[in-house]
Amino acid sequence: MAELRLEHLSVGAVKSASITIASAEILCLSGRSGSGKSRLLRAVADLEPHGGRIWLGGTEQTTVPGHIWRRQVMMVPADSQWWADRVGEHFTVTDLSAATLNAGLDQLGLDRDVMHWPVSRLSSGEKQRLALLRAVARKPSALLLDEPTANLDSEAVARVEAWLQREIVARQLPVIWVAHDRQQITRVGDRHLAIRGSAVEVVDGSH
Repeated sequence: MAELRLEHLSVGAVKSASITIASAEILCLSGRSGSGKSRLLRAVADLEPHGGRIWLGGTEQTTVPGHIWRRQVMMVPADSQWWADRVGEHFTVTDLSAATLNAGLDQLGLDRDVMHWPVSRLSSGEKQRLALLRAVARKPSALLLDEPTANLDSEAVARVEAWLQREIVARQLPVIWVAHDRQQITRVGDRHLAIRGSAVEVVDGSH
């Protein structure tokens, strides 16, 4: 239950962005294509060189090795990575119980047998939902979501939004959620910021 804090973050075109995301808060981030949304997420995940300081609770990013930071501040990119042949090889037995796994699969509209499938059998939408489940299963302390519903139809979008909102509240995760759809931002966002030129600005109507 720690807040995520960016102090004078500079990466790409963005200069000196200072943002605090509270526990269980979803901060939606929008901006034109190429404005630097994904680069900002990558900087927060310690995957991109950047200026400024980033904190998770009382821990500063630079004080821990990158791979340890990324276990806590978990980024789910728009295109998920799969390094083994079968889906189940990407989930360890310590990640979550069978009951919790099945509940997540059901809520996300996925077949319970999917863990036995080869990754090559998955559609882009199935990969996207499984990448989200995989990230949450690893018990991070913060989430960075890069357009997590981009490849999904409307029914799957509704399922993913509802599941993520439940998990974020239950686990008290601070979240940066990159989104373009204004309706989605209204549904899920506690605040809405947009990258405009070199600044990250509050969007009118944010709550």
